[in-house]
Amino acid sequence: MPKYLMKIKYDGTAYHGWQVQKNAVTVQQTVQDAFESFLQKRPNITGCSRTDSGVHAKEFCFHFESNANITEQGFVKAINTKLPNDIAAYSCEKVNDDFHARYSVKSKRYEYYFYDGEQRNPFYSKYSWHINNKLDENLLNKAAKEFIGKYDFCGFCSVGSSVEDTTRNVFDAGVERQGDIVKFYIEADGFLYNMVRIIAGTLYFVAIGKIDINDIKNIILSKDRNKAGITAPPQGLFLSKVNY
Repeated sequence: MPKYLMKIKYDGTAYHGWQVQKNAVTVQQTVQDAFESFLQKRPNITGCSRTDSGVHAKEFCFHFESNANITEQGFVKAINTKLPNDIAAYSCEKVNDDFHARYSVKSKRYEYYFYDGEQRNPFYSKYSWHINNKLDENLLNKAAKEFIGKYDFCGFCSVGSSVEDTTRNVFDAGVERQGDIVKFYIEADGFLYNMVRIIAGTLYFVAIGKIDINDIKNIILSKDRNKAGITAPPQGLFLSKVNY
């Protein structure tokens, strides 16, 4: 049966993450509902990752199989007529039988947005963390660079994760300002549960003087969750790029 890779964008505000859950509306369930409405059957879809409740995606990838006599662009057009306004497909292509949306990933890039404007902004409230004091983006950029490299990041993983191998290779990380928005970005071969949000919370602690930039490497090496920063709220987090 032909296998396809589809890419979507979504605003995660109204959803309890990607993964199907009992008694909760998720992105995966909503996408499957859309497929079923025009294919007359419910396909299995496998995502590139799991995103938490309230987290967004500029690029989320999943694979599915279908014998339907529909072109790749036809799938995009058809599913977009059935999806709600906060989810949109924008790409679909045939892939090899051995392709896997999750296990074929070489790297993923996340972005986290801080808003440090003096007044609360309703247009940013769903998509950033409002910080009441002005951030030093140059300091935070230097702090972010401390996370580049291959380390055991178990100290940056929320309790409850069942992952045994907690070593990840961070290829790039940094911070840049765009007006009142301070963007933290990070790319790695994989991420632990809440890893990006904990790193974002650690950068916040650097910003307010609770963590010294020179201590970051020791915090990583300590593998102690209690030494890292808080878990940043979900609304500022975006999955922005998936590389195969």
